[in-house]
Amino acid sequence: MKKIFVCTLMALMFTNLSYAKRFSNGYTEFELPPGWSCVIEGSEWVCQSENKERKKEAIIILAAKKRGPQDTLVNYQKYLKDTKSYQLPGAKLQKSQPKYANNKTINGHQWIDALHLASEVPGFYTRYLATVKADIGVAVTFSVTKSLYNAYEGIFEKVIATLRVFRQQNTNLANLKLGKGKGNSTDNFEDTTFVPEENFDIGAATTKKRDDGEGKSKNLMIFIAIGVVAAIVLLKLKK
Repeated sequence: MKKIFVCTLMALMFTNLSYAKRFSNGYTEFELPPGWSCVIEGSEWVCQSENKERKKEAIIILAAKKRGPQDTLVNYQKYLKDTKSYQLPGAKLQKSQPKYANNKTINGHQWIDALHLASEVPGFYTRYLATVKADIGVAVTFSVTKSLYNAYEGIFEKVIATLRVFRQQNTNLANLKLGKGKGNSTDNFEDTTFVPEENFDIGAATTKKRDDGEGKSKNLMIFIAIGVVAAIVLLKLKK
């Protein structure tokens, strides 16, 4: 009986490993939850379940930017400690509820780990992992509907435990652009806000307007870009 149990356990372990899928791009990598995949939207990577119904529950978004003088762990932590506010349709002001913003070591690298409620989309928790590496700033966000936060918390923890950041020397920083709207292109995240592709137009580009202050927005556009992308994707799924 013991032998059968051990064999069964080993079979389950190898089965789980065989289905594990690792995502990697030019600056980070991690292990995806089973049944998830990633696509690029503009200059951000969007990762979701391949199940149509599950897509509405949670989303992971990755972004990188050319590092400026304000891109430090100290500034990221300060920014993520603050309440975020933005306007919803009908001029309604939405404010987030910050839960924490701490330093976290993941695979030997320092990140800022923060959690907000309703910072990107009303009714969603968003967990932020932000760091710097060489000459780039990197942010990864995990958003999940409030009612399923507890169910996804362990899943996201497993993803975060496999998170690694790197700087490929042959990666051209000019390719870290924030959007490729029709007739428009930008050199880095400090110059503009997200511009949806033509086939991604659902009228959500004006869904919410940030109220973080001009200077703060310019230096921390990486987070604002992620927020707009999250709103666009989740509103699209709800429709």
